Amino acid sequence: MRKLVLFMHVSLDGYASDSNGGLDWIPYNEELEKYAEEVVAEVGSPVYGRTTYQMMESYWPMALDDPNASKHDMEHAQWLQDVKKIVISSTMDKAEWNNTMLIKDNIAAEIKALKEQPGQNLVIFGSPGAAKTLLELGLIDEFLLTICPVVLGSGKSAFDGGIEKIRLKLLTSRTLKSGIIATRYELEK
Repeated sequence: MRKLVLFMHVSLDGYASDSNGGLDWIPYNEELEKYAEEVVAEVGSPVYGRTTYQMMESYWPMALDDPNASKHDMEHAQWLQDVKKIVISSTMDKAEWNNTMLIKDNIAAEIKALKEQPGQNLVIFGSPGAAKTLLELGLIDEFLLTICPVVLGSGKSAFDGGIEKIRLKLLTSRTLKSGIIATRYELEK
C-alpha cells in the first residue's frame, strides 16, 4: 500500500507561505535542490491543492521550451509532464495539464483508492489548504518537513485551526548548511 506523504517547507513558526502567499523566505540553493530531488525520487504521483497546482502548471510546461532552462529544470519539467498528477479542488471544473486527475468530491474515498494502487508514494507538495483537508480526514501517513531558519509571524499554515492533536514519531533528521532542518515523521501508532 502506498503512503500519502506531506512534503512542505515551513518557517520555524509553522507557516508554509508568508501573509502574501510568498515563498521567497525559503533559502533555496543547490543543497536544498538536491534534497528535493531525493524526495522526488520516491514520488509516484504529486498531489497539489488548486493554488499550488495552478502555480506549477503556469511555470513547468513552459520550461520544456526554454533554451535557457537548467539541466535540473529540464529534467524536472519532463518528469512533471509525464507523471500522473493529482489536484484536489472543489472550485476547479477541469485540470488541463497533461496527465492530471482532478478530485472535487469524495476526497477520502478517492485518496484511499489511490493509496491501494501499487507504486511509489503519493506526495503532497506544499499546498497548505489541501494538506489541512487531508490532515483533517486522517489520510496523511508521513510528514517531510524542511524547517527553515526564519520566523514569519503570520502566513498560511496546514496545522492551524480545526486540527486535533497528532502525535508523530521522528524517523530521520538532518541539518543542511543553510540552517534548514530536513525531517521525516510518521504517525505515532
